[in-house]
This record gives sequence, structure tokens and C-alpha cells, in this order.
Amino acid sequence: MQIRAYSKNDIEQMIAIWNEIVDEGIAFPQENLLDDNTGSQFFASQSYCGVAVDEDDSIVGLYILHPNNVGRCGHICNASYAVSSICRGQHIGEKLVKDCIQKAKELGFLVLQFNAVVETNIHARHLYERIGFKQLGVIPKGFRMKDGHYENICPYYIEL
Repeated sequence: MQIRAYSKNDIEQMIAIWNEIVDEGIAFPQENLLDDNTGSQFFASQSYCGVAVDEDDSIVGLYILHPNNVGRCGHICNASYAVSSICRGQHIGEKLVKDCIQKAKELGFLVLQFNAVVETNIHARHLYERIGFKQLGVIPKGFRMKDGHYENICPYYIEL
């Protein structure tokens, strides 16, 4: 597996993986699925998009990287990660996070912050903590799950 910058030829596969996570309704805050038009615009609007590809150049995961804020806080970035459900458990997420950290440094960001890690997303939380992210606290009922109930969110950050 390798991680590389996305190209326009990757958009269809990226949309499928992204929409899978959105449709699950347990991790991403977005509720609307991407289509060819909105997906192309969405990925093009990021500071960087990385894709994890297998030996057949099929996309198995991706990440988006962008500023978390503007102006005096523009040195803080934010990212989201998505791994295809059929490829989970293969440490692809860890490789995506580590690549993202390196890319964020290259782009001049000083801090990578996650605003809304769902408290029950234990696999992601353990990964972030193993890599060196620090939890900032807990926001009670900060995330509305697909079934309508609320879960706490745990912001995380790492200095780059």
C-alpha cells in the first residue's frame, strides 16, 4: 500500500468511501452524501487530499487536510480520515494519520486538531493517543448519531 496525492481520476472511489462513512452516521458530522459535482468541489477545496492505494491502484482509504480556522489561528489544521469498510483492521488509518502529520508540517501548519472525535469511536481514539495526540476534554452530547441520540465528543491535538 502507498499513500499519494489524489488525482481527478480518483474522485469516484473517494466519493464512495467518503459517503460510506457519512451514511454510517457515527463519525463524520456531514449528513449529505457527495455526488460527482459536490465531491469534486469538496476534495478540490482542501489544502491536501491523500489517498491510500493498494497494489492495483484501487483506493482503500483517504484523508482531507485543511485549516481549522483563519487568520491568527490559521496555523492550526484539521483532518478527516476514511477507510473502506472492507479494508478496516489493516492499519490503513494509522498510515493515513502519519502521512497527514508529515504533509501538515510540509504545508507549514504547527498544530493538527480534531474537533469532534466521537467518544465511542474507541479505535480512532486509541490510534490518536498511541501516535501522541492529547485529548483536550469532553464536549457532552456534541455529536448527533444517525439514530438521533447524542454522544460526547473528544477534541484532540498534536503539535507538529
